[in-house]
Amino acid sequence: MSRSPAEPVYGCPLIRWLLAVALLALPALPALAQAEARKTLEECIEIALRQQPTLRAAAATVAAGRERVWEAAAAYLPQVSANYLASRRHGSPSSLSNINAGGGETRPLYSTAVALSQVLFDFGQNLELIHAAQASAEALAADADTLHDTVVFNVQQAYFALLAAYRLRDVAEETVAQNEKHLDLAQGRHDVGLAPRFDVTNAQVQLATAELNRVTARNNVSLGRETLRNALGLLGPLDFDIVDSLEQPRSEVSDAEALGLAYANRPELKSLAALERADIERIKAIEKDYLPKLTLNSNVTWSGSRYPLQETWNFGGLVNLSIFNGGLTTAQVGEAKANLENLRATEDATRQNVTLEVRQALLNLRQAAESIVVADKGLQQARENLTLAEGRYKTGVGNIIELTDAQVSLATAEASRVQALVGYRTALATLERSTAHRFATD
Repeated sequence: MSRSPAEPVYGCPLIRWLLAVALLALPALPALAQAEARKTLEECIEIALRQQPTLRAAAATVAAGRERVWEAAAAYLPQVSANYLASRRHGSPSSLSNINAGGGETRPLYSTAVALSQVLFDFGQNLELIHAAQASAEALAADADTLHDTVVFNVQQAYFALLAAYRLRDVAEETVAQNEKHLDLAQGRHDVGLAPRFDVTNAQVQLATAELNRVTARNNVSLGRETLRNALGLLGPLDFDIVDSLEQPRSEVSDAEALGLAYANRPELKSLAALERADIERIKAIEKDYLPKLTLNSNVTWSGSRYPLQETWNFGGLVNLSIFNGGLTTAQVGEAKANLENLRATEDATRQNVTLEVRQALLNLRQAAESIVVADKGLQQARENLTLAEGRYKTGVGNIIELTDAQVSLATAEASRVQALVGYRTALATLERSTAHRFATD
């Protein structure tokens, strides 16, 4: 049969079927885009390292420290200056020129000068000041590394906390669904006279509690996203989701290995060591104030009331020796040595704190690994217990209290396993921060 020109093509069964398939596929497109927009932990860390304003401030501080090295080196290089003066002077002829003239006169005066100064020998004082500035710059770079590690650790904590919030929300959703099923089961048994009204009201109370817990779990997800956004340094909303990476192989680290890595890699210890080197160089430089310094001075001057100007120049060396300055140099040396002792004591205290952090992280990591094993066993038993309780209630052997207790035990076991997984990943991140080293998983 031929189709009328006015008949729409949508009337064709094949076309209708294709449109139906296309409409069913449309809701999957946003989900696919959202799946592609998921970020891994490493990608989130890269975002934070680009976006965190604290890291930009630290980079500027390091750049300023490097410029101070050039400031210290400037004193080691020749100093050249030039000036030009044009003025009019009034005075007696003898004060203005050697030409005899009566009365006071006003004449122009022009002067141009170039001066050169170069330290020839200072017993290495400027060189030691340069070395001190370089060590101080290294200390600032180590401090920036400490801030870098802190940013990474904050991202890891926020990332794992958000994963925990997602999983606990799923547990809450599953618990609501289970309680709804139990309410339907109790209502059905009550309707046929196999269960008392208490079973229905008890199931309703359990469902209301589960729904309240779901509200809290959903809000915790929103809070977790905000915490991660702040850790990443983003001003706008978090427009992507994250990849679940809680299920990871375990890492085995010995105490000696972890402590060795911490002593070698911790930027706080590197910073203190650099500051100690800087203070040692400053002490050496200050002590050189007791010694003479030899400086080369030279200048050329052109002056007169008319061009061409008269030229004068001088060239010579200057030896400068401080005979007595009221004990200033001695006090400066004493202060610098006291500061050095303070840094050494601070380094010892920091090393002790690093040791404590590493040992605590190792203990927490091992406890978390054992907790996962126990939580897995508890979750398996809780699921079996719920299955048995549901079967007993359906057959009339069990009661509603037994069923609700089994459901609560399952929710608790699921939450405990989530906490154990998050505890392990957080403990590993803490160990990585305390050792300044990323451990590979087996």
